[in-house]
Amino acid sequence: MKHITTPSVSRRSFIRTSALAGGGILIGFNLFQACKPEATPPTEVVDIADLNFNDFNAFIKIADNGMVTIFSPNPEIGQGVKTSMPMLIAEELDVPWDMVHVVQGALDTKNFTRQVAGGSQSIRQGWEPLRQTGATARQMLVNAAAAKWGVDPATCSTESGIIKNSNGDTLGYGEVVKEAASLSVPENIKLKDPKDFKIIGQDIPNVDVDKIITGKPLYGLDYKEEGMLIASVVRAPSFGLKLADYDDSEALKVNGVKQIVEFKNRIAVLADNTWSAIKAKKKLKVNWKEDTKLESTEEHDKILSDLLEGNEFNTLRSDGDIKSAFANADKVLERVYESPFLPHNCMEPMNFFADVTDEKVRLIGPIQTPAGTARSVAELLERNIDDISVDMTRMGGGFGRRLYGDFAQEAALISNLVKKPIKLVYTREDDMSAGIYRPAIKYKIAASIKDGQITGYHLKEASINSNMYGLIPNFFPAGAIENYQVHVAKYDSNITTGAWRAPYTNFLAFAEQSFFDDLAELMEVDNVQLRLDLLQNVKGTTDERIQYSPERLEQVIKTAVEKSEWGKKPEGVYQGFSSYYCHNTHVAEVADVILENDQPVVKKVTCVVDCGIVVNPLGAKNQIEGGVIDGIGHAMYGDFSFKGGAPQYTNFDTYRLIRMNETPIVDTYFIESDIAPTGLGEPTLPPAGAAVANAIKAAKGVRMTKQPFVKNMENKAVLG
Repeated sequence: MKHITTPSVSRRSFIRTSALAGGGILIGFNLFQACKPEATPPTEVVDIADLNFNDFNAFIKIADNGMVTIFSPNPEIGQGVKTSMPMLIAEELDVPWDMVHVVQGALDTKNFTRQVAGGSQSIRQGWEPLRQTGATARQMLVNAAAAKWGVDPATCSTESGIIKNSNGDTLGYGEVVKEAASLSVPENIKLKDPKDFKIIGQDIPNVDVDKIITGKPLYGLDYKEEGMLIASVVRAPSFGLKLADYDDSEALKVNGVKQIVEFKNRIAVLADNTWSAIKAKKKLKVNWKEDTKLESTEEHDKILSDLLEGNEFNTLRSDGDIKSAFANADKVLERVYESPFLPHNCMEPMNFFADVTDEKVRLIGPIQTPAGTARSVAELLERNIDDISVDMTRMGGGFGRRLYGDFAQEAALISNLVKKPIKLVYTREDDMSAGIYRPAIKYKIAASIKDGQITGYHLKEASINSNMYGLIPNFFPAGAIENYQVHVAKYDSNITTGAWRAPYTNFLAFAEQSFFDDLAELMEVDNVQLRLDLLQNVKGTTDERIQYSPERLEQVIKTAVEKSEWGKKPEGVYQGFSSYYCHNTHVAEVADVILENDQPVVKKVTCVVDCGIVVNPLGAKNQIEGGVIDGIGHAMYGDFSFKGGAPQYTNFDTYRLIRMNETPIVDTYFIESDIAPTGLGEPTLPPAGAAVANAIKAAKGVRMTKQPFVKNMENKAVLG
């Protein structure tokens, strides 16, 4: 069940046979096989640009020598889909991975579907369609070879890019690709049984790893074109301010500055290099005036508390009679949990290239939603959507920030104004002060206990701008408690908020899983057993609203208990447990915490994941570890506030992130499964904060109810 990765023993390479015109296959000759030609996979290294490729479909190109190029349709945000999605195609196409070259696909709404990086859905949504793409291509290649031989395709087989018939004749894919591409597309293609997988389930290194570690151009910030200008933008320093006037005389004197333009309450400085653009931006003298209310974190704190105490709620789920359950309770437990705004803090700041001409609009850069961005730019510029093209670069982080194409829109607007190709580049300060933030949220959770049983559960959410989406109220403990109600309320703010890795569940999991530990303490029962007992209530349910599987959640819990040596650690090691379901994946985590100078230090996290079939264990492990560390870092240190509408942190000198020496060992286990893959980019983040909080409670006897933990331990904002 545990997966241990090992270094790859060979580098990915592009291969060919002996030099033939067009890179064709050199056919072997074997006297002992009645002179039948035998195709073999190419074996020599070659530059992929030297090969002659034939288009097979929107996803696949096959060279005369059998080399395969696979286009990865979805944006690569660091979650590994540029590697794992082509693996699905290659598996069913039946070609060795070292014969595959991967290329990032451009936006193509006619041939590709759901070109989005968000919600941990890329592999889940692409699992069957991409395999069907590979399997269909394989069958068409077989059909073409069978037609050449005059045999029944059913008598033919494939292996490693070679087609073989029952007589022992062989043909390479490259020898029949032209004929195959012209055939009608067969239907009802049978996919491989998981037991026959050769690529899926193997450790495959990231296809971009060589470029990443050698610093080759790959990211949006790397993209350049002859004649383009760099744009740096001045935006309002506070949410709620409007541009009054500005003086650009000093800024225009900076060497390299070409133009300064005003657009949509912003000012763009255009220069022939980034340094000049940023330097000139600082020399602009800008006056702002109040347009809407200038809000503060202190004000938000009171507003959210008032919402929790008020009666103006929307009901997302209501089971049984919650009022009766609380009225007849022997005991009631109530807690309030609080979280701040958080920026996304992608290591690569926002940037985008735009070239707007009368004929077309070219957009190039790091974006999670290329189709939505194309539509928004078309609307903004009043252009036909067919005029817009979007090419995607690799992203240096996204976490939801690059779902929003505001920076691409800015680039398009500026290019349209100056009639030149431009690349918009944010500074770190731009990124943190003009971003889209995780909303500040408060939860009030109450439970009623009668005769030693939980009889009622009431969750209230108060959030800035938006509330949890409709599926979340159907996560655990929905269905496990007879009287169950979820209420939500929100305050509409002019501070921009949006999705942040594992939206809403990133904090809700902390609140609920912390609450269950306190509930177990009040009931004087084992905290893990309490969760397992509640899951028994869900087994066999006919409630179609329930999103999670009680059996799969039970298995990750029991496995985490076993693998973490729960309750068996030496003195001085304190453990905290947490389990959660989101993005279609079940996770359980145990944090090991020690005290150094009376301060908690997270040494290890045992993480058990049921995400169905694991496509690329090496990439999956990277996502799991990253999610756990991200969850711990933000729960421990992440803080953000506003005063007079202005962000109070604008760079990493004041905004605290987890540091290398603070990252724990993450011991990862997968539940073996033959179920289709589920999400993996987000599900391990939500339970991490609660596992640490529960370990801190075990270590120090105090309950963290407010994030970030470090700040609020200092302020003693804890419950005894």
